[in-house]
Amino acid sequence: MLEPSTSVQYVKGIGPRLAEVLAGKGIHTVDDLLHYLPFRYEDRLNPRGIPELRAGEMATVIAEVRNSGLFRTRRMPIFQMTAGQGRARLKCIWFNAAYLRDKFKPGQVVALYGKVEADIRSGELQIVQPQFEIVGEAGDEESRDAAEQKVAASLEIGRIVPIYEAIGQGRLTSRWFRRVIHAALENLPPDMPDAIPEVIRRRLDLISPREALRRVHWPEAGESLEDLQSSRTRAHIRLIFEELFFVELGLELKRREQKAQTGIRFQLDDRVRTAIKKILPFHPTGAQKRVLKDIASDMEKPSPMRRLLQGDVGSGKTIVAFEAAIIAMENGYQVALMAPTEILAQQHYFSARRMLEPAGYRIVLLTGSLEDDRKREIRRHIAQGSAQLVIGTHALIEQKVEFAKLGLVIVDEQHRFGVLQRFKLMKKSGASTVPDAEPDVLVMTATPIPRTLALTLYGDLDVSVIDEMPPGRTPIVTRMVPDDRSPEVWDFVRKQVAAGHQTYVVYPVIEENEESELKAAVKMYKELSRLFSDLRVGLLHGRMDVDLKDQVMRLFQKGELDILVSTTVIEVGVDVANANVMVIEHAERFGLAQLHQLRGRIGRGAAKSYCVLMTGGKVSEDGERRLDAMVRTSDGFQIAELDLELRGPGEFFGTRQAGMPSFQVANLIRDRQLLEIAKREAAAVLEAPNPEISLEEIQKALRHMRTRWQKSYGLVEVG
Repeated sequence: MLEPSTSVQYVKGIGPRLAEVLAGKGIHTVDDLLHYLPFRYEDRLNPRGIPELRAGEMATVIAEVRNSGLFRTRRMPIFQMTAGQGRARLKCIWFNAAYLRDKFKPGQVVALYGKVEADIRSGELQIVQPQFEIVGEAGDEESRDAAEQKVAASLEIGRIVPIYEAIGQGRLTSRWFRRVIHAALENLPPDMPDAIPEVIRRRLDLISPREALRRVHWPEAGESLEDLQSSRTRAHIRLIFEELFFVELGLELKRREQKAQTGIRFQLDDRVRTAIKKILPFHPTGAQKRVLKDIASDMEKPSPMRRLLQGDVGSGKTIVAFEAAIIAMENGYQVALMAPTEILAQQHYFSARRMLEPAGYRIVLLTGSLEDDRKREIRRHIAQGSAQLVIGTHALIEQKVEFAKLGLVIVDEQHRFGVLQRFKLMKKSGASTVPDAEPDVLVMTATPIPRTLALTLYGDLDVSVIDEMPPGRTPIVTRMVPDDRSPEVWDFVRKQVAAGHQTYVVYPVIEENEESELKAAVKMYKELSRLFSDLRVGLLHGRMDVDLKDQVMRLFQKGELDILVSTTVIEVGVDVANANVMVIEHAERFGLAQLHQLRGRIGRGAAKSYCVLMTGGKVSEDGERRLDAMVRTSDGFQIAELDLELRGPGEFFGTRQAGMPSFQVANLIRDRQLLEIAKREAAAVLEAPNPEISLEEIQKALRHMRTRWQKSYGLVEVG
């Protein structure tokens, strides 16, 4: 007997060598193997008579081998076999298939499955590259009956057949997976334990885990092919719900544990309120007030704040974060603000100095590119507590950085950081008036996160959303323009510059290479400098020296450059109110979230702003959808939903690094409703006392969660 936790190498047909190949795909145990689900299914039921066949359909045929042979052409060897039923004939062809030379003998009974096509020359029906199985030998009188029985027992023919993604550079084929998964299922114990509490199983009409695994790999004859393909059979729903339920149970437990931890109880008195009002450059929006109230209320509590602050590009999140920083600093604590790039860290540093230094707060910037002596000096100020607001990149989590009294951690552009990076920063709290007190954590993201993902990726955080733009912002007009109309675009840019405004021109790559037809920033900078010889044109890209980047950015901010030719380094955090035009070349090559982030760099002043999406050559269907969405809406949440749908959660976040639990069977876009139900049921399990669920069942569910989902929770460990 195999247990779900048994190493996959002990499954018949695998062994240590192939187990290593499977490990590369995250398949280590029997349980992992059984959760490697088919990505589609083929209906190979109901064998057909050859006379009934029609071109274009997929069909299973049981017939007798009449003749076969290998033909050599100039390009490749082709193997042809003719099968028959009475007088009816069906030709089967395999390319590059010399290995089949001695496979078939006249009189054998063979089961075939594939797409029926009409031969171009003769019009005769044929199947190219059919799946096949020899189900009866030549000369066997009982061959036909035996063949029928063999088809019934076959894993390949005469049933709905699961199709798996091949791995190991195609060595482990779909057919191979069918064989080993069948062997594993045959050797499972008859009564696998079920860790989902009985009342939930009854309420949702869930089948047993063993039954679900059997039916998801080997569907029964009456199963709807449509439900199978869309993962909506009872077997699929059981497995998807189970996965989501235990992820949500872990997150719910995490939330409750955090609420029970010791935090810092910040005082929010008139002195602090006055200090906050002093730094506000304008009257805050209703959304900013509401969000600050959420944050202030969290900071007053004795448990540590774990809050996600979402807001679209330019909605004024930074001001709210600085207000939270003032609460901590006025209480005598230090604040760490971690940004994903040096440019963004510098941007925050300049903003903080402009807004907070006049009020007497001491601010330092710590990034990887600083000279060693300067780094040492800044680290000393941090350790002594004389630096109150410390802004930096991942340099802040280096071991040498120690805080005297860290009270608040602000992480900007969250999903670019691994969750472990955030965790390391929290652990640098230093001495505190409360022993073992955890600092408060505020996570900011300008990539609006669809609700489904917020429930999983940030399921252990409270969420606040700034859904209102600051006053004085004008809507951005977005247009899609083909490349051949570029002269009109450059005329428009010239008019806008003449009116006293500035323009960004963005390219997807820095330098051209031979394979790529993409226009490159460096080459186009030279071309545009010639075209606009009377204007001041600058260049900015990621490979430039840090000081040169700073210098160019400062010139643009001061209005000493009219046009800035750039790559996506300006995507995050660059704020120039006078820039009101953005031209994005090869816009079809950018992701939707990236286009939205780029567009967010304009529309920051009172002048009407324009975003021109230029396309070169043929645009794919997905590309069209992305660009249409940009023209249609500037709502970041709508854009994020579509982006998630087009790319899937892994790519949306950059997979594991983002701290996403890696799902074996669930798909967050397809399974939204099940996720909501799983979240509700997981919260109910932990409500005490719960008359419907025994303590023993709760303990069993928690044990299962800890063992089976440990690798996922390693990722969502830190709120």
